[in-house]
Amino acid sequence: MPLVPPLALTAAAAVLLCAGCSATDTRSDDGAGSGAPSSQAASDARSAVQDAVAALREDSAGFHQKIELQGDGQVYRLTIAGGFDFAADRGHLAVDLPGGAIDHSEQVFAEGKIYVKDIVGAGEDTWGVIDRDRAQAHYLLRAPLNDPEHALQQTAAMRKVSREGEEDVEGVRAVRYRGILDHRTVTLRMDADVRGKMDQARDMLGGDLPVFADAWVDGKGNLVQTRMSSNMSGARVTVTTVLKDIGEPVRVTVPRSADTTPISETTGILNG
Repeated sequence: MPLVPPLALTAAAAVLLCAGCSATDTRSDDGAGSGAPSSQAASDARSAVQDAVAALREDSAGFHQKIELQGDGQVYRLTIAGGFDFAADRGHLAVDLPGGAIDHSEQVFAEGKIYVKDIVGAGEDTWGVIDRDRAQAHYLLRAPLNDPEHALQQTAAMRKVSREGEEDVEGVRAVRYRGILDHRTVTLRMDADVRGKMDQARDMLGGDLPVFADAWVDGKGNLVQTRMSSNMSGARVTVTTVLKDIGEPVRVTVPRSADTTPISETTGILNG
């Protein structure tokens, strides 16, 4: 597998240069959401999503996330898997990028901190540690250090939400809701330099970047899948998260203090 070119990833994931903005495709990626729901239907749909997100924030779940970045005629895929106790703000995850210069990373969330394995310049058994609220996102639709709570916050902020019918998600029947994310939500906790380029791209477009969000809610009101996507002039980003084992305990092993070193920031595609 070839190494992933950082510049290509930046172009695909951040849509920073906005070349050919006039060719931007602002339609949904699958034709959904073409109808305009009534005000009451839109309100009901948005409430259904927000209620499902709120319920998950008081519970725990396992998750598997697939991130696809398309640019320069190539597609790069990352996967993130783990478990998170949202009520206790504790969790763990593993990030994999086949072919990357660094192809694996691990993160642990506990007591308001994020512990990161495989920090450049640190020892093999050393974890970098940073305050959770100081972590930032460096790419479009990526969460700061892959924080799953971040994606929930963005999903709950969907606007112009419509009910798109029922679908099967991992064998579970669920209602699919679709909406858009505004600029404030897209750039939430984004690094200042990257946010500045996002602002520039928005100004060039004359409006918000085309970012869609989907949420699947089962018959019990559980959020079972989310997806965020953007497609501009051949640069495409799609982030799909499947949630499972809702309510099951999540065990977290926090690194010992002796095995940690403070860090002030995190960069690299694996870290969001």
